[in-house]
Amino acid sequence: MKTPIICFISLLLSLQIVNSQELPDKKEVLQQMQLANKYFMNKWQDVGKTIITNKERPSNIWTRGVYYEGLMALYEIYPKEEYYNYAYDWAEFHKWGFRNGNANRNADDYCAAQTYIDLYNLEPDAKKLKNTKALINMLLNTPQLDDWSWIDAIQMGMPVFAKLGVLENDNRYFEKMYDMYIYTRNNHGDNGLYNPKDGLWWRDKDFDPPYTEPNGEDSYWSRGNGWVIGALAKVLSIIPKNTPHREQYILDLQSMAEALVPIQRKDGFWNVSLHDSNHFGGKETSGTALFVYAMAYGVNNGILDRSKYLPVILKGWQAITKEALHKNGFLGYLQSTGKEPKDGQPLSYNKIPDFEDYGLGCFLLAGSEVYRLK
Repeated sequence: MKTPIICFISLLLSLQIVNSQELPDKKEVLQQMQLANKYFMNKWQDVGKTIITNKERPSNIWTRGVYYEGLMALYEIYPKEEYYNYAYDWAEFHKWGFRNGNANRNADDYCAAQTYIDLYNLEPDAKKLKNTKALINMLLNTPQLDDWSWIDAIQMGMPVFAKLGVLENDNRYFEKMYDMYIYTRNNHGDNGLYNPKDGLWWRDKDFDPPYTEPNGEDSYWSRGNGWVIGALAKVLSIIPKNTPHREQYILDLQSMAEALVPIQRKDGFWNVSLHDSNHFGGKETSGTALFVYAMAYGVNNGILDRSKYLPVILKGWQAITKEALHKNGFLGYLQSTGKEPKDGQPLSYNKIPDFEDYGLGCFLLAGSEVYRLK
């Protein structure tokens, strides 16, 4: 009897060793995050410098807001004073405000509030949230629910409501967030922007049926779906476990993750067009990073099955760090701003997108959850 028992214990130990070897080294993950972030901070030392592409834009637009989300995620696991100062100086430069003021329903413009609230929580000061509260309370106290007519807005806006709901201990923020989310999910376009049959989202009303990709499939844009599943993970990481409608967000994250597994590329990336690999079907970093972030969060918090999703997460993370991350910290295969697969094409290892900030933010979010894998 001793021999089978010894063999069984040996097998268990060997499986544990294999499993531990599969996980990325925490030190390496942190180094990769710091490398990419250092490249950006060196390039953009002036936090208030305007961003010039086809036109000039202030540095508190959504692209930079997403970057600072990622920076605060890095700061959470590695609280380096330089990171805090970089975020604080940015917020101070913009007077903790938004590019189009406080009477503003565009989620792209108030994405920056996510970082303002994080900075407030680290060191409370009423001035930091004066503009954020004015804007979000305007949304809270007006009846419109249809503001988020494109799915990117879910990521830009939902976490702001979630953070304020926790800060104020006020369920009204959670209810308004849910109502706006559900309106986008079920009402925008012909029958909502979410397709429960496929577990994926159309970017906006212009892309729901009868619109199709060249192969006749529905048009599911990688980064757009990344914004949604990333927002669900972010909101779930913020709200208490007894928050109303939490189960809806869990179910939607699970359905999206389930849909994404079979369409992951062999190299670990996801195609820009999720259901048409021949229509701009190359590697893309931002969507892949958001999928890795959300799935890693799901595994870390018992929402997704570890045995099923861990290989997917590791494959995606390895793809980004081995094939997209340059030795100097630049991230390749990053699609420029847009709203569909054809925008910003073609992609390549060396091509610089019109904005480098949001892709880095997505990467840092992914890294923050990969770092937490056990």
